[in-house]
Amino acid sequence: MTYTTHEYSDGAALAAALADEVASRLAAAIYARDSACIAVSGGSTPKKFFEELSKRELAWDKVKVTLVDERFVPADNERSNHLLVAKHLLANNAAAATFVPLYYDAPSIEDAAVIATKATAALDKPFDVVILGMGGDGHTASFFPHGNNLEQALDLTGLCRVMTMKAEGAGEERLTFSFSSLSDARFLALHIEGQGKKDVLEKAIAGSDETEMPVRAVLNRAASPLDIYWAP
Repeated sequence: MTYTTHEYSDGAALAAALADEVASRLAAAIYARDSACIAVSGGSTPKKFFEELSKRELAWDKVKVTLVDERFVPADNERSNHLLVAKHLLANNAAAATFVPLYYDAPSIEDAAVIATKATAALDKPFDVVILGMGGDGHTASFFPHGNNLEQALDLTGLCRVMTMKAEGAGEERLTFSFSSLSDARFLALHIEGQGKKDVLEKAIAGSDETEMPVRAVLNRAASPLDIYWAP
């Protein structure tokens, strides 16, 4: 279990600090390889971070943005992570970035996963930056407790690909990168806010059952060190 915790006074301070760190990582990647790639998460928590990051001075035309996971809903659906990123990240300076979605209008979610796997195959690997979130049930990405494809999704020896996930607590069916796709990111961060999320994280740290709280896989088995960003 290798992680570093960064605590801030409030969400605004956290968002600014995380945006600074991510911008620095992306700039270093562009300097080294003339391109950079970041995978981000949805939900309400990252909005301030997205808005801060979008204002950072960076060669955004050399940055590719994708999602850690996505609901199987069109991009104009209010629950779409694509829509969240379009509104809050792909604006200001970051409007010049290239976005690679996970949702595709396909006959089935399985077909969409195949298309998304092909579409994301050209992205720089490992990712330069992966920003994970965490739900109150201990899920991260779309690794939901007792999800129908959880075992395969968490298998670090499995293929790097986009998978499907269906679980009781997930609402819509989901598309998610496999753990093997995310765990070796050059910068791997978990962004959480609020005492409730901190309590969930502490419970995850204290236990080992990944089917109960899949975030434990990231805490215990990620190939890269994990940076935890938290504010009350």
